[in-house]
Amino acid sequence: MSSTKNQAVDAGSVNLIGKGTEITGDINSLGDVRIDGTLKGNLITKGKFVLGPNGMITGNVKSQNADLSGEVKGTVEVEDMLSLKASARITGDIVTGKLSIEPGAVFSGNCNMGARVKNMVQNEGHQNATTKSA
Repeated sequence: MSSTKNQAVDAGSVNLIGKGTEITGDINSLGDVRIDGTLKGNLITKGKFVLGPNGMITGNVKSQNADLSGEVKGTVEVEDMLSLKASARITGDIVTGKLSIEPGAVFSGNCNMGARVKNMVQNEGHQNATTKSA
């Protein structure tokens, strides 16, 4: 089997952290991740992330897409679509391409959304570099 084929298999996998399970440390995955337990650390996935209603994360989250029903204390960065379900509780900043919030969801922090925000951040970095060299 070639390494490319191994990565394709991994990208299609689903990683499940069940209710009652607590993990301390970072999780990096090419596939989808669902957490119904507790994570004290950061999560980075190239796939979709689902946080169940009993799930709890103290740390930062980065993913392609995400459906959040539980609690996150940290920054949430989602490249495409972030969906906050009615039971979601987010304390921290959100950076996403698209955002859907159901009534009842609680969010406390700043939110940056869409391609224009990404371009502004890139332009600010470019202007700062220009200013420093002048």
